[in-house]
Amino acid sequence: MSAIRVEPTTPFDDQKPGTSGLRKTVSVFRQPRYLENFVQAIFDSVPGRQGATLVLGGDGRFHNKTAIQTIIRMAAANGIARVLVGRDGLLSTPGASCVIRERGAWGGIILSASHNPGGPDGDFGIKFNPSNGGPAPERITDAIYARTREIGEYCILDTPEVDLSALGEQTVDDMVVEVIDPVADYAALMERLFDFDAIRALFQGGFRMCFDAMHAVTGPYAREILENRLGAPAGTVINGEPLDDFNEGHPDPNLVHARDLVERLFADGDAAPDMGAASDGDGDRNMILGRRFYVTPSDSLAALTLNATLAPGYARGVAGVARSMPTSRAPDRAAALLGIPCFETPTGWKFFGTLLDAGKATLCGEESFGTGSDHVREKDGLWAVLFWLNIVAASGKSVEDLVRDLWARVGRIYYTRHDYEDLPKRQAETLMNDLRARLPSLFGTKQGGRLVMLADDFAYTDPVDGSTASGQGVRILFEDGARIVYRLSGTGTAGATLRVYIERPEDDPARHDMDTQAALADLIATADALAGIQDRTGRGGPTVIT
Repeated sequence: MSAIRVEPTTPFDDQKPGTSGLRKTVSVFRQPRYLENFVQAIFDSVPGRQGATLVLGGDGRFHNKTAIQTIIRMAAANGIARVLVGRDGLLSTPGASCVIRERGAWGGIILSASHNPGGPDGDFGIKFNPSNGGPAPERITDAIYARTREIGEYCILDTPEVDLSALGEQTVDDMVVEVIDPVADYAALMERLFDFDAIRALFQGGFRMCFDAMHAVTGPYAREILENRLGAPAGTVINGEPLDDFNEGHPDPNLVHARDLVERLFADGDAAPDMGAASDGDGDRNMILGRRFYVTPSDSLAALTLNATLAPGYARGVAGVARSMPTSRAPDRAAALLGIPCFETPTGWKFFGTLLDAGKATLCGEESFGTGSDHVREKDGLWAVLFWLNIVAASGKSVEDLVRDLWARVGRIYYTRHDYEDLPKRQAETLMNDLRARLPSLFGTKQGGRLVMLADDFAYTDPVDGSTASGQGVRILFEDGARIVYRLSGTGTAGATLRVYIERPEDDPARHDMDTQAALADLIATADALAGIQDRTGRGGPTVIT
């Protein structure tokens, strides 16, 4: 056995996890002791590691394999008995959640910065998911952060690197390292949830789709499931080779960054496929497109809710649906039609965990292109794509028809998100603080010709465990059901991103075909005027519109 090396260290002051773990630039993570401090804080803060199984993997971005070797050596020094690591260090975030749950693991360490750019000058991230497979709740992340503030040493072994390319078991001292097929457990779960025979028949009948993996982790997953198991033609998956810099792209599945996909789906005539989809860096986000038709994430969640029983894994029905506060209220309307509850939570997938574990919610989603269910405890991009394929196959309707059916039944909610990226942090925080200070005076006033019926800073009490979260975003609700939400994103590593969410319901079917930005033009102007965005930032408009 190798001797455990106990290395002295001192705390870093910037290791507080955000909504999705600790995210920093690669250069920050490559500092001596930076990764080691955080990993040791995980081992020190979460009980039960001795003799336990740890799941380990990431999205393949730059520094992924180096970090995995370090974590394996530290796991062996800290009493972990078995590490399950994805081949070549790859595990999508929902794939990792699946393995944690299927294999009864103590937890998992997932290396990803999700949809953020990669490469040596890009971003890196790390988070811990406990035994339910979901993001660590705040009681765990708070304990990890507290430990990083006082840490004085970490434990590691000096051992050779593990070969991550070959499936099977190896040993690091007396710890077993099993390199697993990253797709196998996940694909088996998808086969239990969805009617693969019906989807296979759909493709055999000439249905065409395009899945853009954005040179990120879902490439191998999508090729195995869509092309190999479901018989979609070769080439259905584009940009399918995971690269550590995502081919110098931005692996965020939206209309701006998934340009290859959008151009194909909006081609003239029959050249456009019947359906398009994209996923992000670590596989937990998705975008759905019909032929020349964009599906908002909010409408996607609502349509899946209304049609869930068409998929075998959800034939039992939907107990409830949950959405993040900034997500449009389309899911609320779908849930009301079905007579089931709809829960409104803060942004951050961890807030769905207690609802899913308690059986209060079956489906959940965020407007930031994240959708999921109780099959794992993470949002799941490829799962959402398979769900859409299942309901298209079972209903015989197109993607566009399914969304229009939703609008016909519950009305359309015009919805957009305007992102102002890389703002000076102090400027963005001052803007939000000044807006919060105005909230008490806004109730009952008219803004942009609309009467304000609610103006608050969203706070949440978990209906299962009673935990609370405050300061989760400013909400302005108007008498006609229109709504504006402002919040600062917690997923970036440079500057600050101000997100502004704007929506209004439209119940007149004759008015369901307006351009979204035109339909919301007056509210967009009101949102800017209320917060003074352009005057304060000097920006002529948002960086990204979705």
